[in-house]
Amino acid sequence: QVQLVESGGGLVQAGGSLRLSCIASERIFSNYAMGWFRQAPGKEREFVAVIRWISGVTYYADSVKGRFTISRDNAKNTVYLQMNSVKPEDTAVYYCAAGSPGTTYYYPRLYNYWGQGTQVTVSS
Repeated sequence: QVQLVESGGGLVQAGGSLRLSCIASERIFSNYAMGWFRQAPGKEREFVAVIRWISGVTYYADSVKGRFTISRDNAKNTVYLQMNSVKPEDTAVYYCAAGSPGTTYYYPRLYNYWGQGTQVTVSS
């Protein structure tokens, strides 16, 4: 049972930066991907970014492309989300997820493991 623990959330002004981290309790399976999702109040959980664990190939939601960067440290079983030029609409609880979603990496239900979430609030 893989456990995921996120950290790094907080309050940031619009235009600022924040880096989220997600540590896995054990080695990530080679065929897994690690993703970040977010959920704002009253909205569905939405895809933000994903990285394939072995290849390092990344995909991003259009809303964050060019501003956010996902990366991982295999030795530390850790995935990061660097958030730059943040906007008030980025305010949400951010969740780390692990699984083997295949090409449909944007579907939350295809991920097996989830963290507890970390709040990100962007002030205008």
